Amino acid sequence: MKLLEVLIERKANALNRPFSYIYNKEKPLEAGYRVLVNFAHKNIVGYVIKCEECGKSVEQLEEEMGFKIGEVIDVLDDKPLLNKELLDLSNEIASYYLSPLISVLQTMLPTSLKPASASLKGPKIAYDTYVKLIKDDETGLTPKQIELVRLLRSSGRILKKDCKSPSIVNKLYEKKIIDFEKEERTRLEIPEYKKEHKKDLTEEQQNAVDSILKTDKTVTLLQGVTGSGKTEVYLTLSEMVLAQGRNVLMLVPEISLTPVMVEYFQRRFSGDVAILHSDLTPAEKYDEYRRISRGDCHVVVGARSAIFAPLDNIGLIILDEEHTESYKQDSLPCYHAREVAIMRAKHFNSKVILGSATPSLETKARALKGVYHLASLPNRINKQELPKTTIVDMSKAYSFSRESSMFSKYLIEQLRNVLERKEQAILLINRRGHSGYITCRSCGHIIKCPNCGIALTYHRHDNMLKCHHCGHVELNVETCPECGSKYLSRSGFGTERIVDEVKKLFPSARVLRLDSDVGEVRNNIAKTVEAFSNQEADILVGTQMIAKGHDFPNVTLVGIVLADIGLSLPSFRSTERAFQLITQAVGRSGRASKVGQAIIQTFNPYHYAITLGSKQNYEAFFNKEMSVRKVAQYPPYTYLTSLEIIGKNEEMVVDIISKISRDISNQNFEDVSVLGPVEPFISYENNNYHRIILIKYKKYDKIQNYLREILESLKNKSQIKVKVNVDPYDF
Repeated sequence: MKLLEVLIERKANALNRPFSYIYNKEKPLEAGYRVLVNFAHKNIVGYVIKCEECGKSVEQLEEEMGFKIGEVIDVLDDKPLLNKELLDLSNEIASYYLSPLISVLQTMLPTSLKPASASLKGPKIAYDTYVKLIKDDETGLTPKQIELVRLLRSSGRILKKDCKSPSIVNKLYEKKIIDFEKEERTRLEIPEYKKEHKKDLTEEQQNAVDSILKTDKTVTLLQGVTGSGKTEVYLTLSEMVLAQGRNVLMLVPEISLTPVMVEYFQRRFSGDVAILHSDLTPAEKYDEYRRISRGDCHVVVGARSAIFAPLDNIGLIILDEEHTESYKQDSLPCYHAREVAIMRAKHFNSKVILGSATPSLETKARALKGVYHLASLPNRINKQELPKTTIVDMSKAYSFSRESSMFSKYLIEQLRNVLERKEQAILLINRRGHSGYITCRSCGHIIKCPNCGIALTYHRHDNMLKCHHCGHVELNVETCPECGSKYLSRSGFGTERIVDEVKKLFPSARVLRLDSDVGEVRNNIAKTVEAFSNQEADILVGTQMIAKGHDFPNVTLVGIVLADIGLSLPSFRSTERAFQLITQAVGRSGRASKVGQAIIQTFNPYHYAITLGSKQNYEAFFNKEMSVRKVAQYPPYTYLTSLEIIGKNEEMVVDIISKISRDISNQNFEDVSVLGPVEPFISYENNNYHRIILIKYKKYDKIQNYLREILESLKNKSQIKVKVNVDPYDF
């Protein structure tokens, strides 16, 4: 009999401990296996963290422990799910981010292998069955049987499903003329591209590569202006690492960028590339995970979750567009892919490359302090000029024409010129949908989400109202739900309305839209990007997902329809985000032989995020924003952790969070301060009240143990949930 310590699949902090079970059956079992157990009268999945032989009877164990011990119902695996490196990594993440270990394990593994009940319905290995000839003898066979034998003789083995008659196949099998062979089938088809050999590097690129190879620092910031050739540096370094027999992990911030990066790596390392991201079907992800864990490929390209790829002997980890907030997960466990990359790199003694034209302030500050190595690409390839930019003040009446209420006269004129020259344009509006909100002109009522109180966005393509925070969807309304008036007004605009405006102004123009709504249909993002790359459209309208990483040689105009979106958000990062988005978007223009142009429409033409973003002047922005952060004592001058209390009883939520805030202040920690409690941007959601405090500190170890004590003291309060977010992007 074996005595087990099992983590159950529930993520609740109160259950973040192992539970004892016994196992007395024949299947092999050890730490790292999943098991089916009964917990609170329900059959759920658990993860074994300790397994040892026990010479005592069940009765003796129960008497010693003082409680009844459950028995494992079934063992779900035939080998441990994670190797030692990934298991150690899961413990390090759980410790640093103060998250239940089970939540980390569930994040690391694909659906079919998660320690969760959902895994029981997940995809399994798919096989192709082949027919092969094992006895070349036609004696006594019918003509039809002889036909199949001769086909196998000339062609070798063939798929069973390609054999015309199952009955003939079965007869030949009975006669021991043929046999069957099963082979695992991969359900993801990665496109093949023409093989591309290493390109000659520019002097700047070669200097960057040399400095990265020479530095003894684990992390390098590769800072290069848009179009400076960072990708070629990634590929060159990857080639060197692979030649050493080591592996490469390449992360991109958006699923929309995965096909682009896969193409770059497939052209250079054909057949040696695997893909991991959330747009894959569970079956495809399962197959890719198995390919990687078997060592069948040596390069993995993917989005944030690909940082957990079961790749061994990693020599290089790359985060492209490292500044992007999508590398940070805001649900348990609240990890940042950059920090996890550094954790893995230390284990393998490998290098981490953080690439960006607009690095996050934290990354740039660490590079300047010498914590990270800094490599620079200050110029575009072949000294190509940066786009010429024009800022249009939308607060001035003379900026508009009678043709449009959204586009300035100058933007319309330049779009017309681009279309006449048979070139392409990108229009960025960082808001999806058609209209931002619907109001009643009679009573002033705004149609809001019943779950979180945010104004619902109107989506014209399916005539629905949608919440962009919690995902609530409802039918469009024709009358005001408050007063019954039919006089409803749609205000604001998003990508859908911009597309309508473009088609109205330029009826013959071919227009594509790229946002997360388009991405709801599988492979739509890749198809849209490919169609625009192949010049099957003249204008691409999209959200921030079109502003990063794409290289469209025929794009000579980028129009940012409303650059102010995001500037007024209640976040200390809002200015940085606006600058990064403008800089990245402007950089999509003029990336080949043609000179590019960018037009920035704004109601804040003198805001430094907009003026410096238009010039792509990162250094000036960095210095300005750092001075603002220093005064307010925000990162990189301090570290942050947010602690959120969630519950149905508002009074209880406020009382608990207030006591925690006072207690932290009373501890008199050095260089530790508390902001709040305050109501977060979404303070009421799904019948739950939210209150939050923000803890600022210089050294994490001073506050980490205290936060653990808080979690421990609150774990038995079933009326509330506690969420700790270490290094949050927002609060």
